[in-house]
Amino acid sequence: MTTENDFGLPALEGTGDALDMGPEPEIKRTAADLEAMFDVPVSVSAVLGKSSMEVSTLLKLSRGAVVELDRKIGEAIDIYVNNRLVARGEVVLVEDRLGITMTEIVKSDRG
Repeated sequence: MTTENDFGLPALEGTGDALDMGPEPEIKRTAADLEAMFDVPVSVSAVLGKSSMEVSTLLKLSRGAVVELDRKIGEAIDIYVNNRLVARGEVVLVEDRLGITMTEIVKSDRG
């Protein structure tokens, strides 16, 4: 005789609430797994600092004018990818060009 909850499924052994399926197999990930993403363009910007001023002051700036930023010498700069803060770093000189060395990866709050 069958009850309305009996669907002909075999009984599960064990008394626990969750089934023990054993350890999950470890998946090896390589850079090749991301190959489809390699050609996606992104915008990268490094922000040395910020400053606020009135438009009239901005219009009076001339060549060689110094604009004071809100950062101190040696303080980390912010590195943005597609307008999202992803890292902090330091300015370095590479031959005759400026570069950035990442010193800290900023973890996202998104899950």
